[in-house]
Amino acid sequence: MSVVAVICAATAAHAIEPIKISRDNVALDLSRAVQIYQNQGENFQVSTAPGPDGIVRRIEVEANDERSSGDWAVFALANTTDEQIDRLIVAPHFRLVNSGIFWPDLGSSRIAAITPSEGFALDRQASPDADVFLVTLNPGTVVTFIGELASPNLPQVYLWDPEAYKDSVNSYTLYRGIVIGIAGLLALFLTILFVVKGTSMFPATAALSWAVLAYISVDFGFLNKIIEISPGNEQMWRAGTEVGLAATFVVFLFAYLNLNRWHGHFSYGAFVWVCGLFLIAGVAIIDPAVAAGIARISFAATAITGLGLIVLLGIRGYDRAIMLIPSWVMVLIWLTGSWMAITGMIDNDVVQPALGGGLILIILLIGFTVMQHAFAGGALHQGLFSDMERQALAVVGSGDIVFDWDVLRDRVVTKPDISMQLGLPPNSLGGPARTWLPALHSDDRDTFRTTLDVVLEHRRGKVAQSFRLRGADGHYHWFSLRARPVVGSDGEVIRCVGTMVEVTEQKKAEERLLHDAVHDNLTGLPNRELFMNRLEAIISVARSEDKIQPTVFVIDIDRFKQVNDGLGISAGDTILLTIARRLHRLLKPKDSLSRFAGDQFALMLLSEQDPARIAGVADAIKQAIRAPINFAKREIVLTASIGLITWTNSQNTAEDMVKDAELAMHQAKRFGGDRIEPFRPAFRSVGTDRLQLESDLRRATERKEFTLAYQPIVRLEDGTVAGFEALLRWDHPRRGSIPPSDFIPVAESCGLIVQLGLFAMQRAAEDLANWQKQIGDAPLSVSVNLSSRQLIRRDLVSDVRSVIARANLKPRCFRLELTESLVMDNPEQTNHVLSKLKQLGIGLSLDDFGTGYSSLAYLTRFPFDTIKIDKSFVDDTTPKRAVLLKSMVSMAHELGLSVVAEGVADENDALELRQMGCEYVQSYMFGAPIPGDQVLRMLKEQYPLAPA
Repeated sequence: MSVVAVICAATAAHAIEPIKISRDNVALDLSRAVQIYQNQGENFQVSTAPGPDGIVRRIEVEANDERSSGDWAVFALANTTDEQIDRLIVAPHFRLVNSGIFWPDLGSSRIAAITPSEGFALDRQASPDADVFLVTLNPGTVVTFIGELASPNLPQVYLWDPEAYKDSVNSYTLYRGIVIGIAGLLALFLTILFVVKGTSMFPATAALSWAVLAYISVDFGFLNKIIEISPGNEQMWRAGTEVGLAATFVVFLFAYLNLNRWHGHFSYGAFVWVCGLFLIAGVAIIDPAVAAGIARISFAATAITGLGLIVLLGIRGYDRAIMLIPSWVMVLIWLTGSWMAITGMIDNDVVQPALGGGLILIILLIGFTVMQHAFAGGALHQGLFSDMERQALAVVGSGDIVFDWDVLRDRVVTKPDISMQLGLPPNSLGGPARTWLPALHSDDRDTFRTTLDVVLEHRRGKVAQSFRLRGADGHYHWFSLRARPVVGSDGEVIRCVGTMVEVTEQKKAEERLLHDAVHDNLTGLPNRELFMNRLEAIISVARSEDKIQPTVFVIDIDRFKQVNDGLGISAGDTILLTIARRLHRLLKPKDSLSRFAGDQFALMLLSEQDPARIAGVADAIKQAIRAPINFAKREIVLTASIGLITWTNSQNTAEDMVKDAELAMHQAKRFGGDRIEPFRPAFRSVGTDRLQLESDLRRATERKEFTLAYQPIVRLEDGTVAGFEALLRWDHPRRGSIPPSDFIPVAESCGLIVQLGLFAMQRAAEDLANWQKQIGDAPLSVSVNLSSRQLIRRDLVSDVRSVIARANLKPRCFRLELTESLVMDNPEQTNHVLSKLKQLGIGLSLDDFGTGYSSLAYLTRFPFDTIKIDKSFVDDTTPKRAVLLKSMVSMAHELGLSVVAEGVADENDALELRQMGCEYVQSYMFGAPIPGDQVLRMLKEQYPLAPA
């Protein structure tokens, strides 16, 4: 190496500034004072710092070291004291701080040689992990140093007092020795634990601890003392240990959380991840920086993924995840500190060894967590299993299969081997519990998996489940599993032990019983219950799907009893089988056929929606039954009565739909059979059963099916409304509107007429009171018909009084109507009751006047104030009609009664009745019965000035 000094007149601006040192400066950081010159080649010229005389010199340095990179570092030192100072220039090979995430600086020899501006090159001091040079500064001198760099980067340069540096190295050596010792003991202990407890959790933890030990050994320079590492290979070793740390971290997380219990794709993902890292380890030989960068990213990704898994599994109550939370918090803290260090956010010499110690603390905490699993329930564990072994021997003697699931190892064992019983290869169902899933029936997999998971999560309960396993021949075998969890002292399930019994024959018997319960024994067709269930399901779909409209056929064989009587029951059964087969051939996949009773079938048609095609199917059914049947050399021809109905929104249930189809079928029988009858609402009244009507009546009040309609009673003088007659109406949900002539006699016979009459009086009084509030105190009245049952009741007078009082109605506005025949049934009792009613102040009308066996002598005794002439007198076309009507009106007026004419059909009749002196009319010409809300609108039109 040659040094050429050139004295030049350069200004101070072009010279390097020296760093002044004194004896008090123990350690100075020269990193920011060093000027780096890159790609300068083997010869390098630079200006020196101004000397004591203020002169700047120019020197040239020639590279002689083979490690030279063509890069140079320049700095200057000034001894301002009057004594000679010895110092060490130290440049560490590796520094974690600011090393970077991608393509990190993994360390190497930094300075090949240092040449001072005066004197000889500095002597290198022996050091395995840093470039150390001893420099002596004479009193009052300023020396410029030119460092020949062995690598492009120079992360740090320190100027140390030799004794202080020695103390620092010794202290760090002690700290590193303690940390490495703890790491080695921990790795050894966890390895021994793996030998004792062979579940996957323990070898994964041991591998992680060895990876940490290897990383720390390289980071602390301990590996150099064990094996000889040639210069330049430090980066490869460092990258390799970082890749190993990232790979074992993935393996530990996967094994500890037991992620492969049911989901094999977790195993594949972890395997690919680890294999990728090992391939990266191979890249470390070629480009260590790339491998280390990927390893650092992998470690961070594993920590973040683990955080998500721990939170998810912890919420579900998985104990292992909950126990790992403290360790993972430490991991995240360590990861944050490492990120701040390698990005330069933290810049000091303590952070690197501190992170190494933090890594040991993490392994210690993880080790404690794993050891809790290893040593929990030791004595209890042994005692329980000895008992189970004895019980297993007893179970084997009974012929049952012992089911033993070792949860910690995730290994299922069956004794004797169930695989042999299924014809599978030996022990093919041994191993992890998930290996059972492919053999299980698809309908049983989720239940099997969920049942075991629930037992593990809740750590109590029992497994009581039946499932199907597929044999080698493709057939499924039913097994019943009864097992209980074995819980260790830490409260976690460590085993699940029980018995399995093959119950294939029992299940087949149950299926046969279930089939027989809902199918006909003779034809094998669904019975009525199953048919109704299917129809109800289709109707529920039809309510939301307009394209689905089921049609129901009810088919009854005509005169089939004669076949049974003439040929015998066995012949009848044979003929029924023949008919069932013929009908079944008419079905399409969506349709359903059922046998309801002995000779009655039902068919649900879904394949056809067009009415013409439905009619075609009905005719095909009729022709299939009419086709001759040959039996015992005889030709038997049968006919059928067929009722059908297509679903509409008016049918509420399947029961209603089938009943309507049966009504249509009975109507076809009434017409002589061999006939197809579509359902019509009129069939309901024809086929009404009195007992059913009585039963419906009893529920009608609770269902609020009864309403009132009001027919106006009009004044002939001016055409205004004088009052209304309240008429009871029944809107049956299935049969529609039922006329009073049908249900009133039934209500009287079963005693419900009293309740209906009271309802009519109360509702009519309340409605009139409400109308009067709306239009003012108008001269209106409301009339309610009285039945014989009500008339003979002692409580009638009190009921009427209560009705008027509760409605807050004036008595003169409330009227009761009685028929002439009702009055004459018991004249004395009627007169007594009517007199008391009249005392209340209400009005009384005699309805249907002239149609009964009138006794004028009796009529003069009754306190009526109105008579209603029956419409038959108004409709009379004989010449005596006018005379008869006029005499009725005159007689009523003579008795002080007003007259209401019913059934007036035209204006001429109305004019004639007005001329006779008739005051009121009631007919459809003057107003049909209308609901209460329409009455109010009518009254507001008649009384427009009424208060709102």
